[in-house]
Amino acid sequence: MSYDCSTYYCNQGWNEVISHLSPYSWANWGIAIGLGFSVVGAAWGIWLTGSSLVGAAVKAPRIRSKNLVSVIFCEATAIYGVILAIILLNKISSPKDKTYVLSSLWNWASFYFAGYGVFFSGCSVGFTNIASGISVGIAGSACALADAQDDSLFVKILIVEIFASALGIFGIIVGIIQSNNAQFPV
Repeated sequence: MSYDCSTYYCNQGWNEVISHLSPYSWANWGIAIGLGFSVVGAAWGIWLTGSSLVGAAVKAPRIRSKNLVSVIFCEATAIYGVILAIILLNKISSPKDKTYVLSSLWNWASFYFAGYGVFFSGCSVGFTNIASGISVGIAGSACALADAQDDSLFVKILIVEIFASALGIFGIIVGIIQSNNAQFPV
C-alpha cells in the first residue's frame, strides 16, 4: 500500500518526521524532559516520605523534625534538574544570520550533534532523577517508620538514603559530560 502525498507538507512516515525535527526542538525537549522528570521524581519522593512521616509521627511525635531531612533530600533531586536546565539553556544559541533558509555551507553535522547531545543529556538527568527521587522517598519512608520504632536506627537508615540521593548527583555529572561538546554553531 502506498501513500502518495498530495501537498508540499506531506511526510512519508515517522522516520521522516523525527529526522527532520529541528535541533533546537530536540534541545528544548531534552531540557523539558530533564527538568520535568526531576520535579516529578522529587514530588514522588516527597509524597512517599511525607505520608509515612505523618503516619509514623502519630505513634512517635519526636520524629517529625528529625525526619524532615528525607524531604530535603527529595527536594535536592528537583534542584539537580534545575541546575542542569540552566547549564543546557546556556548551550543553545541562535544563528547569527536569521534567515528562513540557512546556507548550504552551514555546519549541519555540528548543529544536529548539539541538538541530540542536549536532548539525551536532559533525558539522562531526568530518568536518573526520577529514579533517585523514588528511591530517596522509599528510603525516607523506611527511615521514618524505623525511627518511630527504635530511635537508634535513624542514622543507620539515613546512610542508605544518602546513597539513594547520590543517584541524582551521578545523573547530573553524566548529563554534564554528555553535553560537554554540544555547542550550537553561530
